[in-house]
Amino acid sequence: MSRFKKDMTNYFPVSYEDSRERFTQSLSLLQSKWPDAHLESHPLKDHPDLSIDWIWAEPRTKENLVIISTAEHGIEGYVGAAMLKICIEEFAPQLNPENTGLLLIHAINPWGMKHHYRVNPNNVDLNRSFVFYELYDPAANPAYDSLMALLNPQRPVRNLMFENILFLAKTIKGLISPGQEKIKHATLVGQYRYAKGVYYGGQLPQEETQVLMKLYRQALERYQNIVQVDMHTGYGPRYQMTVLISPLDPTPSAEAMAKFKYPLVQKINADEFYPINGDMSDYFYILRDTEFPDKKLFAGGFEFGTFGESLMALIRSLRITILENQLRHHGAKNETIAENIRKEYQELFFPAEESWREKALADGRQALKGILSAHNLIGV
Repeated sequence: MSRFKKDMTNYFPVSYEDSRERFTQSLSLLQSKWPDAHLESHPLKDHPDLSIDWIWAEPRTKENLVIISTAEHGIEGYVGAAMLKICIEEFAPQLNPENTGLLLIHAINPWGMKHHYRVNPNNVDLNRSFVFYELYDPAANPAYDSLMALLNPQRPVRNLMFENILFLAKTIKGLISPGQEKIKHATLVGQYRYAKGVYYGGQLPQEETQVLMKLYRQALERYQNIVQVDMHTGYGPRYQMTVLISPLDPTPSAEAMAKFKYPLVQKINADEFYPINGDMSDYFYILRDTEFPDKKLFAGGFEFGTFGESLMALIRSLRITILENQLRHHGAKNETIAENIRKEYQELFFPAEESWREKALADGRQALKGILSAHNLIGV
C-alpha cells in the first residue's frame, strides 16, 4: 500500500465503529492540554449500541469555544471524521487552553452513519428538524405536493434503465414547468407532511436534535465567544469545498471570503446556495438572539461537493436521492439493483476517488485555519 493510501485510511474511517473508537481514543491527546477534558455520550433510546458522543475540553477561563460537529446527515460523517482528526491533531495544539476550549461532537446521527443513510431511523433529515419552539409547519413548502410523482415513487425499484427513463421524462417535464429553480427549492428546502418523502423534517422533536439543542444552550450559557462549524458533503463544486454561513449572520459572503482567506463562501439562501427550513446553524443564531444577545457567535458549515454543480450533476444527485429513498421504503426487484443504488448513493456523500479526498483534506485545513485566525483563536 502506498504512503498516500495509508494516509487516506488514517483520515477516513471504514465504519461508524472505527470512527467512534478513534474519536474516543483522541481524548488522551486533548487531556495533555486540557487536563479536565472528558467524554460524554448519549446512547439512542431505541438503538443503545449507537451513541452521540462529544468531548468537552474546557479552559480555565471560559471565554472562547470552538465547536466541530459531524454526521448530522449520517453518511456524511466519514468526511466529518477526517475533519475532526485534523482539528484534534493540527489545530487544537494551537489554541490557548487558558481561555479557549473545544466541544467536539461525533456522529449527531449515529444510526445514519452506521447504515450509510442520510436520515435518522424516522426518515428525518435532521438539518430540517431544528425548528425553534417546535413549530413543524405542515403548510411549509407547498410546491413539494406538485412534484410528488417525481419525488416519491410509491413502488419497488424494478429496473434501473426503466427507472432512469421514467425519471428523466418527469424531470424534463418539471424543468419546463414549474422550472429548475422551483424544483430545486421544492426538493431541498424541507417538508413536514410526508413521512416517507425526501428531505422530511419530521412532525415532532427528534431525539438527536434535542441532544444538540441542549449542548448549544450549554455553550451559550458558559462562553462569551463561540465559533461552530458543522461538516457536510454532497452539494457544490466537486473539487472546491464551500464554507456556508447562515443568512442570520450579518457578514456578507464577499467580506467573509476576505476575512477567512478562503475562495468560496456562500449564504444559505436562494441567491447563493439554497434555503433550508429547520437548519441547525439558524437555530443556533435564533437561540443566541432570543436568550443570549450579549454573546458572540459564528455558526456555519463546510460543504464538500461531490457530483458537481452542473445541471446534469444536479439531476444525477436528485435521481439517486429519490432512488435510495424508494429502495429504503419499498425495496427493489433484486439485490443487484439495490447494491447499484447503494454504491452510487455512497459516491454522492463519500467519494472513493483519492484525489477528491486529498483535496477535501486540503480545503478543510485551509478553511479551519482561516476561520480560527479570523476570530483570533490561532496565529495567522
